Amino acid sequence: MKKIPLHIKILLALALGTIFGIIFHVDHHTIVVKNRIDGKTVKTERADWNTVYYISSGDTLAKYSADEQPGIVNFFHSLKDNTKTVTLHIVKDGETKVFENIVAVSKPETAATMIKPIGTIFIRLLRFLAIPLVIATLIVGAASLNDVKRLGKIGFRTLALYITTTVIAITIGLGTANIIAPGTRVSEDAKMRLMADYDKSKVTLDGGDTGIDIVDFFVNIVPRNPLNAISEGRMLQIVFFAVFFGITITFINRKKAIPLLDFFEGVSEVMVKMVGFIMLIAPYGVFALIAATVADFGYSILSTLIWYMFAVIFALLLHTFVVYPLIVKIFGRMSPGHFFKGMRNAQAIGFSTSSSAATLPVTFDCVENNLKINKEISGFVLPLGATINMDGTALYQGVAAIFIAQVYGIELGIAGQLTIVITAVLASIGTAPVPGVGIIMLVLILQSVNIPPEGIALILGVDRILDMMRTVTNVTGDAAVTVAVAGMDNKKIAG
Repeated sequence: MKKIPLHIKILLALALGTIFGIIFHVDHHTIVVKNRIDGKTVKTERADWNTVYYISSGDTLAKYSADEQPGIVNFFHSLKDNTKTVTLHIVKDGETKVFENIVAVSKPETAATMIKPIGTIFIRLLRFLAIPLVIATLIVGAASLNDVKRLGKIGFRTLALYITTTVIAITIGLGTANIIAPGTRVSEDAKMRLMADYDKSKVTLDGGDTGIDIVDFFVNIVPRNPLNAISEGRMLQIVFFAVFFGITITFINRKKAIPLLDFFEGVSEVMVKMVGFIMLIAPYGVFALIAATVADFGYSILSTLIWYMFAVIFALLLHTFVVYPLIVKIFGRMSPGHFFKGMRNAQAIGFSTSSSAATLPVTFDCVENNLKINKEISGFVLPLGATINMDGTALYQGVAAIFIAQVYGIELGIAGQLTIVITAVLASIGTAPVPGVGIIMLVLILQSVNIPPEGIALILGVDRILDMMRTVTNVTGDAAVTVAVAGMDNKKIAG
């Protein structure tokens, strides 16, 4: 019997997980309250309420109607440790149930959400491999280049291509949003409902000090302590340390350098083999992740934000299937069909995990084994890409900024949109390759053109599903630039 290819298994897991999530969806008209009564934790489910109040010291902190389950849950999470004096009042058909000493307020669990830990374990397995794989591969790659001048040339080409593709991505996003104008298609009723779900929940929209300081950015690339950088997952600092370490190896006695290189080559091989083992459970992890996401996803919000979602997805598809194939063909001298065929596994994992960092080990496997790119190129370009190349995120931020501006009736001229381009490029460099962080960086972009950051509440409901899609673009972009750099370095390209 012919073995089923991994990418087919992952696609089946995506489809079956979606169906499973739809069947075992979360009831958005039920909330679960846990509170302490006589020293014991009591769990209570309340459904089909009329009104919900949070009250503290006689003052009403927040009030919710029947369709505002996300706001009820998010508000409690925003309270953090300040819950002792807060009481929850649930009104149904004129009767009020009061909850004191609240421990937790959450959505009800279903079979789909209960299996999410399987997917979480899968992501953690991939992510814990990423840093040792990056360090070992970068050190070997930098040491193998021998010529510092050549390394500088490769570094310059890599940065130039990453910045160029990011600028193109944002421009596509802005152009698409201006043409489709999704913000003008949202009714006033829908706007108020979306804002109500999240404004009262005090979702953290403040990114803190979001100012961009170019000098500080470059200063912070150099780690004070490489072990701290590794433990905290600061990828740019890790890249700096590994490249510096690898280059320095070329300047020491050859007899002493060879054991070091053999060691790191061995570590790299072990990490790659571990990726192979982890990918055996990929279909199960993908199934669990997608099932939980679909089950928790509010379908009612789709109709409200359908034009916004369409604008983001259309722009992502345009960038992924037009811009990247041109880069691969022109600079990398590789067939786009061969490129996309080789990247299927990484794209599927990127979609499932919403994290280019978690997908990095799989991206390495696809680029080196399927696309046959030399390790000394992939080992340098891919880790850097997972850190600074966020085309999908930057594109989405461009669409989101225009969408929110349109909803608020704010006119953004050429100068305003150019500001978005510049700010989004700089923000994408500092965006961590993990799920959801693009929302925080969006605050910076909105503030740069005087758009109220509170408008982010309009798009939070569908951010997760769009995060999955833009991660596919991020991962594909990293690979496309790697192929292009290898092609410009006159390395033999397959396909």
